[in-house]
Amino acid sequence: MTFTVAALYRFAPFDDPAALRQPLLDLCVAEDICGTLLLAREGINGTIAGRAAGIAAVLADIRALPGCAELDVKYSTAATMPFQRMKVRLKKEIVTMKVPGLDPARDAAPYVDPADWNALVDDPDTVLIDTRNGFEVGYGSFDGALNPETKSFGDFPGWWRARAAEFEGKRIAMFCTGGIRCEKSTAFLRSEGVEDVVHLKGGILAYLEQVPAVESRWHGSCFVFDERISVGHGLVEVGEKDDPAG
Repeated sequence: MTFTVAALYRFAPFDDPAALRQPLLDLCVAEDICGTLLLAREGINGTIAGRAAGIAAVLADIRALPGCAELDVKYSTAATMPFQRMKVRLKKEIVTMKVPGLDPARDAAPYVDPADWNALVDDPDTVLIDTRNGFEVGYGSFDGALNPETKSFGDFPGWWRARAAEFEGKRIAMFCTGGIRCEKSTAFLRSEGVEDVVHLKGGILAYLEQVPAVESRWHGSCFVFDERISVGHGLVEVGEKDDPAG
């Protein structure tokens, strides 16, 4: 059978994320869903896999949570179950940056649709920044993108602050796997006084899904956080590196 894989996130105000944990876990188990979901006061993030009907039931439940009607979901498929069990974890942040006071739900920068992204990649006056860590970038990236060579997302603010003067007056375009890190990183840049910053709507996964390979500015594959390892155009499973881009 083919498994449906759903990568999801939403920045939303959860007053008591601990109270949401067990009902969500129970539903996932009842629907034979595996994967990991993270809950924090700032929202939900994770990737789950299972039968299409089970995934639909879980996503309907999540969309009913406060502020989650506009839940961001990227779908793909896997020939075998890419996760071994189901985990729902409580965290301080759904994506860890360690910068107090950021509110991505309010302050994230404007989106650029995948169909319009190539124009930014081709524009010499745009600074393209890959917000993922160095390991992930090693699987693939966009033409001309800067690689901050971070070990974790929490290293990004320090990298930016050390280099910010180089980018003064430039347009900044940022991207990440599914979009969540760019919600927070663009909110961070705006808190640092950067006005002209945008990010790729839906992240690399949306680009690979929507943009034909013949028109692509992407090289290599995209690392994903499950046993598929990486995917390419059309979100087809690639596995190990197919191109040492980075």
